[in-house]
Amino acid sequence: MEVIIRDDAEAGCLLAAKIIAKLVRDKPHAVLGLATGRTPLRLYQELIRLHRAEGLDFSRVTTFNLDEYVGLPSEHEQSYRYFMRENFFRHINIDQVRTHVPNGTAADLHAECRAYEERIVAAGGIDLQLLGLGRNGHIGFNEPTGSLRSRTWIKILSEQTLQDNSDVFGSLESMPHHAITMGIGTILDAKRCLLIAFGPSKTRAVERMVEGPLSSMCPASALQLHPRATVVLDEGAAAGLEYVDHYRWIDRNKLSWQRYE
Repeated sequence: MEVIIRDDAEAGCLLAAKIIAKLVRDKPHAVLGLATGRTPLRLYQELIRLHRAEGLDFSRVTTFNLDEYVGLPSEHEQSYRYFMRENFFRHINIDQVRTHVPNGTAADLHAECRAYEERIVAAGGIDLQLLGLGRNGHIGFNEPTGSLRSRTWIKILSEQTLQDNSDVFGSLESMPHHAITMGIGTILDAKRCLLIAFGPSKTRAVERMVEGPLSSMCPASALQLHPRATVVLDEGAAAGLEYVDHYRWIDRNKLSWQRYE
């Protein structure tokens, strides 16, 4: 696992955007796995800027989002399809047909999960999967105690996740309690994983993910098994890491072709 620490969330998002932009330039038909939430917003803003100012071309890119709430139609303001459209897709030159988000209102949710996996395979697999990190260590909506080999499926959201996300719904009661999410196995199939986590609220989860044991109690710890997982943190999120000086040393002594800046 590659751990990169930057001064703040701004610097971390700019670095993550640079990693994604390089992939898109090197492979114009790249398949991106995308995430939603507050954490990647600045990253998406920078990709939009690169598109407008430097001509970063998304016309041949295909995207698959990690998850979607069950029961929310795509036009609902809290759906992840709406989030992606308003915060990213409509600001770049991506073909909307190439953007995929699980359908949380499908008549047969089980069939939708299987079809989502099939669409990923048909696209050639995900080249880079962007991830956030829940305070309880979840990635996607893969909550603690779930299988580390799971595929796209319907998950029950934990109380911690409901509390953390309920502010955008106005109350805990009005928030969906279920979501379709890529499974841990699906995420690990991506050729590269890029996780961003910022702030002291993520310190404990980062510690368990990077330096803790591989355990379903911290689903993100499964990234320890991935051959190319990059974790971008700010000082607050990295504060609990025992080997923080080692990660800084490795970052300072990379060869020129290993650097992103």
